[in-house]
Amino acid sequence: MSVKKTTQVGNPVIRAKAKQVKNQDSVKIRKVVRDLTDSMRACGLVGMAAPQIGVSLRIFVTEIRKTKFRKNEELDELRVFVNPKITRTSRKQSRGWEGCGSVAESGLFAKVNRHESVSIEASNEEGEKFILEAEGLLARVIQHEMDHLNGVVFIDKADLNTVMSRDEYVKLNK
Repeated sequence: MSVKKTTQVGNPVIRAKAKQVKNQDSVKIRKVVRDLTDSMRACGLVGMAAPQIGVSLRIFVTEIRKTKFRKNEELDELRVFVNPKITRTSRKQSRGWEGCGSVAESGLFAKVNRHESVSIEASNEEGEKFILEAEGLLARVIQHEMDHLNGVVFIDKADLNTVMSRDEYVKLNK
């Protein structure tokens, strides 16, 4: 297990556009994916992007599972996205609560508007290309992690009138 400390807002890698992965059949890519997966799970997150562990590469992982903050959501297996590109978004958007490991020390949650569904093209850690149609929470997480690859943090898109502390968010969502 290789848990990395989550890079926090203020570190330049969080605001930089991540670099394309050139050689997908590399030990380095597999290590980044393993570190992301271990770190995401250890932090109780449902998604994590490479810049969040200090690596400027276009890689993220998702795994929708029960966590301290998500109890009754739809579940989804571990997914790896290398060089992802969103190719379609729904017109319809919804407002939902988000938090982020990169603002975890601040403990902020807020509502963010996101497309209800997306199509994404990417490769997995083996270099195999795939297309995924996602909706609901998975679509929200994909958009959140794509933002990280482009130097955007959820607080940039948040409705500032809804910002609250982690403690208040937990009370509200019991």
